[in-house]
Amino acid sequence: MKCPNCGYEMPGGVLYCEHCGEDIHIVPDFEPELERNLEETMEETISNVLEELHEGITGGEGDQAEAKSENEEEEPVHKKKIWPKAVLIFVVLLLAGTGAVAWYIRGYYSEEYQVNKALFFVSQGKYDEAISCYNRALELDEENIELLFSLADVYYLKNNKIEYEYLLREIVRSEYATAEQLNGAFGKLVAIYRDRGDYQTINDLLLACDDAALLSAYQNYLVKVPEFSVNEGYYTSIQPLKLTAAGSGKIYYTLDGSEPTEESSQYTAPIILENGDYTVKAFFVNERGIASEVVSREYHIENKEILPPEVSAISGEYNFPMNIEITSDDEDVYYTTDGSDPTYDSTAYTGPIPMPLGKSHFKFARIVEGVTGTIAERNYRLVMNTDYTPEEAVTAVTEYSLSVGKIYDMEGHFDDTGDSYLYEYLYVTNIQKVDDFYVIVEVYRSVDGNMTRTGNNFAVNAYTGELFKLQRDDRGRLSLIDLEENEDAP
Repeated sequence: MKCPNCGYEMPGGVLYCEHCGEDIHIVPDFEPELERNLEETMEETISNVLEELHEGITGGEGDQAEAKSENEEEEPVHKKKIWPKAVLIFVVLLLAGTGAVAWYIRGYYSEEYQVNKALFFVSQGKYDEAISCYNRALELDEENIELLFSLADVYYLKNNKIEYEYLLREIVRSEYATAEQLNGAFGKLVAIYRDRGDYQTINDLLLACDDAALLSAYQNYLVKVPEFSVNEGYYTSIQPLKLTAAGSGKIYYTLDGSEPTEESSQYTAPIILENGDYTVKAFFVNERGIASEVVSREYHIENKEILPPEVSAISGEYNFPMNIEITSDDEDVYYTTDGSDPTYDSTAYTGPIPMPLGKSHFKFARIVEGVTGTIAERNYRLVMNTDYTPEEAVTAVTEYSLSVGKIYDMEGHFDDTGDSYLYEYLYVTNIQKVDDFYVIVEVYRSVDGNMTRTGNNFAVNAYTGELFKLQRDDRGRLSLIDLEENEDAP
């Protein structure tokens, strides 16, 4: 056996030439012209044989008439001459049929033959025939992913996008696909779904993939479920639960086990899990509107701690009056401003506290049955944008009392007993959204040093120094009264 490429003598049965490396095709490549010529030759041979058989049997119409007229006894001899021809014809037909079957079988079981035949049909625009050939090739080699790509391309040429997409997904799911083939199929599928605006399907496709390179390449289309900062389970203290997700977007959640939607609560800050049972469900929606799957965690909280009070004003610097309020349950709340921890002897919180001027340090705590809970600390610095000071406001009120004859000196004396009226700055606040005022209270001090508030209060504009009488109504609201119109002014 000689190599058809270099003529090197080779042993029988080998698949390639050891001399030049050329592959030896045991099954011939599909050649459309050769197959057509073969079919035509076989048809011509069979036609000639049949014609000869017909002539042998009839012997020609003229010959038959002459034979009958001349000698009736020659008929047996003539029949003896026909039988060898019939046998020959039968053998020829048998050989022709056998050759055709052999040719068909060799092509039918050759992947290369089927592929070449499919390529020929594609070039002729005969897509259905090409599909049939590719399907047969896949039956012979089901692990050949390139055949799937070729078959998908034929469906694409045929404008059958459904089968095209299906075959690409088959490649993505195939265990035989190489990284390069997987990337190629993914790229085509992503292009299909991106053109449709179907980013959710791209996300689902990526979630089913464990190829790190692909996930990295298409991470902008991948949406993962939110991550929980606290593992589900049983806890004996308050748990601040944080939800995070990769990429830009929004997290929506529920706490009662119901399925969250984009109408549910949006996560913006840690979720405080206090006493009780919680089934937290959450999902993430990225900027493209792709939603992740819903993830669920269950928690049982039996809090044995006393929570810190929730304070409205955060620590920081302010340049306008601010009230400090307890926004949670304000019962049993005590506070200090000297840096010490609150006790029962500390000031009880009863309502909004005006922020003091300058620096201040508050400590708030709930005290229940003698047990002090977690302390909430706040540090403030209030600096008003004015040159008019609280001391000047106190002087203005004192001078007013002196001018109306309530006292006869700046020390607040009003008779010979030694008792006096004093005026003290209390706080600064905004009154009726009119302006900011220093609140000055009147205190009666006896000669023995005892001090009592008289109930007379004044408001001095923190920017202009204008003086008003200050009153509080039944609802606790402050109101300003012009001193010139107040007949009962001290």
